[in-house]
Amino acid sequence: MEDKDLQDLVEYISYRFFNKEFRHKAFFNPRLRTTGGRYMLHSHNIEINRSYFEQLGQEELIGIIKHELCHYHLHIEGKGYQHRDQDFKDLLKRVEAPRFCSTLPNRPERKNNNTLRLYKCSRCSQLYRRKKRINLSKYVCGKCRGKLSEINV
Repeated sequence: MEDKDLQDLVEYISYRFFNKEFRHKAFFNPRLRTTGGRYMLHSHNIEINRSYFEQLGQEELIGIIKHELCHYHLHIEGKGYQHRDQDFKDLLKRVEAPRFCSTLPNRPERKNNNTLRLYKCSRCSQLYRRKKRINLSKYVCGKCRGKLSEINV
């Protein structure tokens, strides 16, 4: 499916389920990773994650489009378009759109950020606990400016 096909599908869904025209652009955004789609408040465009269509099919894509069109039409009408607004929840039910999209099956696992790194100053033996790795050629001890080294725990 190309961007033009997506544009046609969004226009069709908008007219069929909302009885309103979609007058802006809809396109696939390859940078979207964690969400199925996004409605842009300033430009009124809708961006869609192609991975959801490729991995979960057309039904999931239609659900995402309906969800984003709920944001679109409510925002244009000046009504509550955010997830927490009752207008939004009511319109989702009326057009049978999902509140959240499904999880992608091929989504890479996030690395565990609970690992703690321990650094020790070679001069004063000050210990530093950090979640993120420290560039040892750039940073020194804050107490005595001595050289830091990582301690394996």
